Amino acid sequence: MASKTEQLLIVVSVLEGRHFPKSPRLSLVVQASFDGEQLATDPVEHREQPQFSTELAWELDRRTLHQHRLQRTPIKLQCFAIDSVSKKKEMVGYIVLDLRSVQEVKQEPRWYSLLSSKYTKQRPALLLSMVLENDTKPSGPSPDRSKASKAPPRQGSPTELLPDKLEAKLVPDQGYHQVGPADDCADMFVLSVTVAFATKLEQLVPSTMKLSAEGSEFFFYYSLLGNDITSEPFHNLLSPDFEPERASLRIRSSKAVLHTFLSQQPSLQVHLCCGTHFLGSTDVSLSALSAVSMDLENKPATVEGVFVLQPPKCSKHTVPALPADLQPTVGVAVTLRREDVPSQSLGKSEGGGPQADIVCPSVPPTSVTPSAEQRPCSSSPGRKPPDSSAPPAPPLSPPSSHTESEAESLLEELQRRKEKAGMAAADLEVPVQLHTQSESAAEGGASSVSVSAPKVAIPSSAHHYCFSLDLRSLGKLSLTHPIIATLRYSYQFFGSAAPIMTNPPVELHRNMEVSLPRSYCAFDFAALPQQLQDTFLRVPLVVEVWHRDSSSRDQLIGRASIQLSHLLRAERSRFLASTGEQGWRQTHHDRIAVFKAHCPSEKVAELSYVVTLQDLGLIKATEVVVSESSQNEPERATQQPSHPAAPTPAAAPVAPRDTLEYRTALELELWKEEQEDLFDDQLRKKELSHMRALAEEWRRRDREREALVKKKEMEYNLLEEQLQKTLSNLERREKQLAEAELETQRLQKELRAEHDLAQRELQEASRRLQEECSHRVTLERDKVRLMEEERARLLQQIADGESRCKQLEKEFQVYREQQNIRPEFRLQSEINLLTLEKVELERKLESTTKSKLHYKQQWGRALKELARFKQREQENAMNRLKKQQAELEAMRRRYLATEEKDVVRQDRQELEDIRNELNRLKQQDDRLGPRPFLPQLLVPVLVTALTST
Repeated sequence: MASKTEQLLIVVSVLEGRHFPKSPRLSLVVQASFDGEQLATDPVEHREQPQFSTELAWELDRRTLHQHRLQRTPIKLQCFAIDSVSKKKEMVGYIVLDLRSVQEVKQEPRWYSLLSSKYTKQRPALLLSMVLENDTKPSGPSPDRSKASKAPPRQGSPTELLPDKLEAKLVPDQGYHQVGPADDCADMFVLSVTVAFATKLEQLVPSTMKLSAEGSEFFFYYSLLGNDITSEPFHNLLSPDFEPERASLRIRSSKAVLHTFLSQQPSLQVHLCCGTHFLGSTDVSLSALSAVSMDLENKPATVEGVFVLQPPKCSKHTVPALPADLQPTVGVAVTLRREDVPSQSLGKSEGGGPQADIVCPSVPPTSVTPSAEQRPCSSSPGRKPPDSSAPPAPPLSPPSSHTESEAESLLEELQRRKEKAGMAAADLEVPVQLHTQSESAAEGGASSVSVSAPKVAIPSSAHHYCFSLDLRSLGKLSLTHPIIATLRYSYQFFGSAAPIMTNPPVELHRNMEVSLPRSYCAFDFAALPQQLQDTFLRVPLVVEVWHRDSSSRDQLIGRASIQLSHLLRAERSRFLASTGEQGWRQTHHDRIAVFKAHCPSEKVAELSYVVTLQDLGLIKATEVVVSESSQNEPERATQQPSHPAAPTPAAAPVAPRDTLEYRTALELELWKEEQEDLFDDQLRKKELSHMRALAEEWRRRDREREALVKKKEMEYNLLEEQLQKTLSNLERREKQLAEAELETQRLQKELRAEHDLAQRELQEASRRLQEECSHRVTLERDKVRLMEEERARLLQQIADGESRCKQLEKEFQVYREQQNIRPEFRLQSEINLLTLEKVELERKLESTTKSKLHYKQQWGRALKELARFKQREQENAMNRLKKQQAELEAMRRRYLATEEKDVVRQDRQELEDIRNELNRLKQQDDRLGPRPFLPQLLVPVLVTALTST
């Protein structure tokens, strides 16, 4: 059990990063703050994967930790980019860590994405790990920090169970987006975006763009949580006359979860479009809205301002550096409020004009039900947003939308007609599901009444595609128990989020294979070829295998990913469509593994499938409008003239002008003349209105041309200034070049003269060296000739000497043989041997004598040293005796007696050793011969001396 004074350490390990752009001039630093104390890592290189490898620790006790957990004190990590030259520090992003998730058990590191990152192209992330450690160093008791036992983590807080990336899920039947868990997040909020005004938009128009072309309507476009929204089109670029529009959507969440969700969202991009052209955009940060969204109970949170529009990076048109009063701007306001809080002040900040509310549709944008001649273009809400460097293409035509008042009146009219005519509810629903031919019934698919009439814009280059998927069989089950298998999948790119399921379920046993009945499904949709290819290469089709049990809930067995990129690489074949046109067909069949849901590396079964993609060519429809099926055409007023009853046949005959036919014909002629006059009057009014419109359009285009001319004049002035600066730089560089050329010519002359002089010197030196070499060669030849003569002479002398040496050797051999025969020679050799032995014996005698003297000296030194030792011992004994008490006198004498006996015994032992040594030396002398060494008289003397001592 931990003691009450136990100290803890909160350790945050900053390991590495990813998705950072490479910048040699900058360095990265992570600064962490907790409870008012800040720690920072060492600067590292600003590259794609920086390596920090740093641990940051804070010391506290258990009670303080418990208090911080109750107060939800965060650990905030801020990442800064520091310029190595100017030392300027700029924040890249931040991360907020929850202290309640820190445990004493070491956990695996996790990737945390930076919030409010300035790098919008790729979201940078840091690899972090947190652990709670015991502080082992001794520390004194702190008066304000007492310790408590480890408390278990509290349950029920929705922020503890949130995923790393929150998503807004659409609930079609309720008309709102759900953010966070549905059980804990039940508050309703309204998120509104208002595009109020715009100024100086003519600065964004390229000089190559023709404003007089048809369809040159300008409008603003942005995407709010997957809903594409455009403003009302306007024609006057100098003074845009569009009314402020507010687009609102409902979000069901809690305040804390919504705050986290907004901090994770990227910036809202507002684009200025002209027909199919993209002119400029600006970013409105939604993370700033999360910073002011704490007090939503009393007032709404608003982020508004005037934002500068920037041209696209991929465009060749660049806006020159303009003063602040000439920059193109747009006024945008983003508001977040509770649904029960009135939005009275929302319309005051966007200008004094009226506002039109756009209600975002409650279903994601999908394709409408196609007719026999038209195929719609399906949008793909599940696709990844495009890169910020290449902004997404705006819709080809601005979709029309109703205001809230028009929506309410339309709903009331539809309800009245439904009650009056007794129509079914399904007749009033707008068909929004994708046209799908399937053998199995799809789940979900509930549609809702849409009060807007969005247009599905279809590009002229879109193709009509038909995708079919046939799940053939399922087999090789690795589970020990059989399952009742049902396959389920969905692919939002085809225009429907409703899942497709195989029906009826099939029973699958271990190591067997079963076919899947009624598993064929075909999708008709329209898309661009590049869009189709990018989606198939990036997004796989995931098929889920479910086990249906009547006694329990459905259980997910595993998932299989069908890579649609294999279909794009399949062989293409031609076929004749039902319309008579030729198309292309690609087919791919394969067997893939079904991996376990909780363990992606464990295989549980195999799935056999066949996919087919048919390209039916370019689509004919260019626009499909989703409208209510119950909306009736305008009624045409018809008039039927009333006539008096015809006279009876018995009446008298009347004049031809008084007959009913004549009067009817007369009234018809009068009515025709009246209609002709009315028609002529209408034509004159239309002509007048058209002339006025043409004159107004001419004046408007004239003003636009004047603005463009002024803009081009400003650009030309800037270019002229740049050209003058360039000319002056060229003149200066030309003068410098002329001076450099003269200097180069002078240096060339000097180098040429130096080269000539050096060449002449080299020639003279070469001539002298050649003469010297020829003279040396002559001398060497003479020397060689003399040496050859000397060599011949010496060889002759060597031959003569060798012959004389052989002759002498023969004579010496004969002489030796003669001398060996004589007796004197033998005696002389014996004498020499005896002489050598004598010398050797004398040498041994001399060495023995020297060793005898040496031993005498050693024995004397040993005796002196022994006497000196005994004297010193006696003196020490006397000193010890003087220091002892009188009562120990008897013990002292006994001790001295014992000590003397030991000394005598030791001396006797030494004498015995000396006697043994002398005997050994004597025996050695006997073996070596008679040599005088330590006479016998010396031994008893030494023994007597040692005994006496």
